[in-house]
Amino acid sequence: MSEQIAVNKVSNEKKLSKRKLNNNCLKLNEEKKLKCDKNEENVISGQISSDYSLENQSMNQKISSNFLANKTCIESAKALLGQILCRRLSPNGPILKAKIVETESYLGAEDMGSQSYKNRRTKRNEPMFMRCGTCYVYFTYGMYYCFNISTEGEGEAVLVRAVQPLEGIDFMQQLRAKSRKTNTNKSFELKELSNGPSKLCMAFDININNINKVDIFNSDHIWLENGVNVCQNDIVITKRVGISRAGEWNDKPLRFYIKDCEFVSKK
Repeated sequence: MSEQIAVNKVSNEKKLSKRKLNNNCLKLNEEKKLKCDKNEENVISGQISSDYSLENQSMNQKISSNFLANKTCIESAKALLGQILCRRLSPNGPILKAKIVETESYLGAEDMGSQSYKNRRTKRNEPMFMRCGTCYVYFTYGMYYCFNISTEGEGEAVLVRAVQPLEGIDFMQQLRAKSRKTNTNKSFELKELSNGPSKLCMAFDININNINKVDIFNSDHIWLENGVNVCQNDIVITKRVGISRAGEWNDKPLRFYIKDCEFVSKK
């Protein structure tokens, strides 16, 4: 009789354990469904890109200054591909996020295409000589801004040429719309929203007054988060765009972009 009671007890414990396991599975599935539903709502509203899930967002961690430490400017330009550029528009405002898909290297004193060629140091290009990770924003063509990040080398920096919008897309649309010369309610195509240096600065509200000389590794206004590491085989290397008066440096392979990416400025 005692043996039968023991067997029944074990059997009941197994049933109870199985019931708890099933309840946990149901709970996990319900949580997952809620996340998916929330993600779908955001995609429909244009807040996040359809290929940027909430799971990916939660994994993103701020990148520290160690990320660019001991890297050459060229290595830094390649390493930045696939990482997430983040921008908070106001203290309590929205956060914009986009994946870096295209960069260019400017190699300081030896680079005839660089603003710091022959170690030329001015009030304008001072951020290129500041601590690695310093944002350098400059005005060009009398109407556009370009966004750069200083690297380890003296007077060296990486120009961020294009990004793939991921989060806060509605706000990017509004910021880009301000630059339009004609009145229209038509939205920009997603691939046209930030596929160029000046478009990026407009979409992210980056200018000299708010971002220039900011340490990207120690800021609540602009920062980098972990994205994906792009393998060498998936990086296209070409000459830089718009460099035509730099002699042999015109054709130096110092532009980098993610292969088959539709969000780059040009291929």
